[in-house]
Amino acid sequence: QVQLVESGGGLVQPGGSLRLSCAASGLTFSSYAMKWYRQAAGKERELVAAISSTGGSTNYADSVKGRFTISRDNAKNTVDLQMNSLKPEDTAVYYCYARGPLTRVYWGQGTQVTVSS
Repeated sequence: QVQLVESGGGLVQPGGSLRLSCAASGLTFSSYAMKWYRQAAGKERELVAAISSTGGSTNYADSVKGRFTISRDNAKNTVDLQMNSLKPEDTAVYYCYARGPLTRVYWGQGTQVTVSS
């Protein structure tokens, strides 16, 4: 019933920008903290950015601070990740993650981001 659907991934040159979006359905979106994770080939999945249920607080991995911005629109049930000044090391599958009350946790299917010249 619950779905998280990512979009916006693709191929971009170093220094370029992409905007990822995650559309949520089947849950009370405003009750969920939202996060973006990524997993590069051969590496562990890592937290990229997180935003509280109200959007009042955010946090970022050190590797993306100053370059990425997470935001949410509770009226549209979406969370976005604006990625600027992209580097080859940002290449990964990016996953949307929702954390709600008690044990409720959901993952999106992932979207590929490739940064290459």
